[in-house]
Amino acid sequence: MIRTNMTRVAALGAAVLVGATALVAAPAAQAANDGTESLATALAVGQAKFDMDDKDFDVLTKAIEAVLAAKPDSAVKVLADGTTALTAFIPTDRAFKNLASALSNKTIKTEAGAFKIVAGLGIDTVETVLLYHVVPGATIMSGDALKANGAKLKTAVPNKVIRVKVTSAPAIILGDYNTSLANPRVNLDQVDINKGNKQVAHGINAVLMPTK
Repeated sequence: MIRTNMTRVAALGAAVLVGATALVAAPAAQAANDGTESLATALAVGQAKFDMDDKDFDVLTKAIEAVLAAKPDSAVKVLADGTTALTAFIPTDRAFKNLASALSNKTIKTEAGAFKIVAGLGIDTVETVLLYHVVPGATIMSGDALKANGAKLKTAVPNKVIRVKVTSAPAIILGDYNTSLANPRVNLDQVDINKGNKQVAHGINAVLMPTK
């Protein structure tokens, strides 16, 4: 089980916007109706603000900002390159609150509190977790995902896959490596985010974990 290391939180929080805004500025400015708007643009990376909406993606966006601020050359920057096809499964703020509660054995009620716990994992772990949600090289729309029962999706973390199970409900369940937490489900009312572009995302109700 991944454990928090709270000594790193302050440094991450202080650096969270440094470099991240600049990194996504160019793709945002260049975006046109040519299918190359990036997920970083769609998620407003560099402009994240915590709020009370459990169904959006502020904690995720803050985590992306933190990684790019600390490691500008991180592979996470692919999210700002709209010319590169990829699919991301993106946890909602409620998903991160649930993860933070499980990690801390406390009920985490705010997005800021969830980010603090997640940041405490350490920048390298946060980077790996983020990359585990990215399937590079393929724009997978929800219609295709609903036909992908039994598929194994290669993620941006070497040798780590996401196993797909589709039920008749319908439901799309994503199997990861953590057996102590429930497998995420795709929120079918949050699919095909950034549709029409090479980079698309689907909201999920839990955080995928690349380790037990």
